[in-house]
Amino acid sequence: MAKAKVKTGISFEKSSKLYSRAVDLMPGGVSSPVRSFKSVGLAPVFVQSGHGAYLKDVDGNRYIDYVMSYGPLILGHAHPALRAALAKQLGKGTSFGCCSPLEIELAEMITHAFASIEMVRFVNSGTEAAMSAIRLARGATGREIIIKMAGGYHGHVDAMLVSAGSGATTHGVPSSPGILRSSAQSTVVVPFNDISALQAAFDAHSGAIAAVMMEPIMGNIGVVLPEQDYLRKVRDLCRSAGALLIFDEVMTGFRVSFSGAQGLYGVMPDITCLGKIIGGGLPVGAYGGSRKLMNQISPAGPVYQAGTLSGNPLAMAAGLATLQALDPESPYAPLALMGKRLEEGLIAAADNAGVPVAVARAGSMLTLFFLPRHADAGATISNYADALTCDTAAYACFFTSMLEQGVMLPPSQFEAWFISAAHTMDDIEDTITKAGTALNRCAKLMARKNTAAVA
Repeated sequence: MAKAKVKTGISFEKSSKLYSRAVDLMPGGVSSPVRSFKSVGLAPVFVQSGHGAYLKDVDGNRYIDYVMSYGPLILGHAHPALRAALAKQLGKGTSFGCCSPLEIELAEMITHAFASIEMVRFVNSGTEAAMSAIRLARGATGREIIIKMAGGYHGHVDAMLVSAGSGATTHGVPSSPGILRSSAQSTVVVPFNDISALQAAFDAHSGAIAAVMMEPIMGNIGVVLPEQDYLRKVRDLCRSAGALLIFDEVMTGFRVSFSGAQGLYGVMPDITCLGKIIGGGLPVGAYGGSRKLMNQISPAGPVYQAGTLSGNPLAMAAGLATLQALDPESPYAPLALMGKRLEEGLIAAADNAGVPVAVARAGSMLTLFFLPRHADAGATISNYADALTCDTAAYACFFTSMLEQGVMLPPSQFEAWFISAAHTMDDIEDTITKAGTALNRCAKLMARKNTAAVA
């Protein structure tokens, strides 16, 4: 069994024992590939608890957490308002199979926050939201083809697991065994930030494209920002071609601003997929759009979609408690300040260590990209192809060093880091200091490897 390769003397003995049990019971010992630590060459750490900005593992090691459950925990772990809301609901019941007033209250909050959403349907995950949005787009347009961005991850939907990011950063069409070629053939892939490629796809499939499905800010190849006017041009192309525009804001919704990326950039999609923050860390998803479009969903219309636990009262209560603690200003301004300081500190530390990096940030989500050794000064990551040139071995070294210093990062180069309202500027400064140590260690290690390779 692989063991965590940490050399500082902190113990991972209990995590290792749990992993030995897990691999006999679950594929790879995990419930989701992104937790496996495989891409950084380690065995996973098993977490005992989370409080505020910190995690504690089963061995008693404490970490400043920048995973934050991959985004939902904008208030931090075990926020008092969230705990109180869940405790209150637990006393009333966990699932009814009937309608609940909480669904209406959360729907009202979402439709008030997002100008593009007049009606919303709750589901149980971001994957379900994406799958349902695609079905709605096809049903509404009578067309079949969906355009997606290379590296965009929209859950493990067959038609979208083509050139996918996150835990599926591999080439090939389709990107996983078990997906029918007919499913993959209904998906057209174009590079993010390349409006000419998108125009060419519309020209090649004139009259056949149901929708463009995209993350307005990519997050599943690491954070990649849209270039100036790119989203507006995508909006215009969809409108002129009679295709729908679907924004997957599962990650960015209520994260980069109260009204998501669409509010930040002023570009309104036809359908929005949400998740993560709207459930406060509980399993949830949603998709929404105009009243006319959403009334095509069963039982109001012919496009069928259902779910036994959709809109369950625990998830609704957690989502309400989370959104009620947010407003258009708070905590977004303080989060952005911490994000800016972390971005600047990481860049300075990397420059000092002589490690070529790029940092992409949208408010409180960011990614530290380890660029190729001979990258040009000022190089950035603009799309999936750029991301795949990153030095994943350097990231693995950095991740391990940060872990041993008590900082929990996503165990992959191709993920976003998340700051919560529970983090403080002291946490950020501590992280920057530790990043400097890690970057210097990795610079020396990579230099030794390069010397050995030349020899």
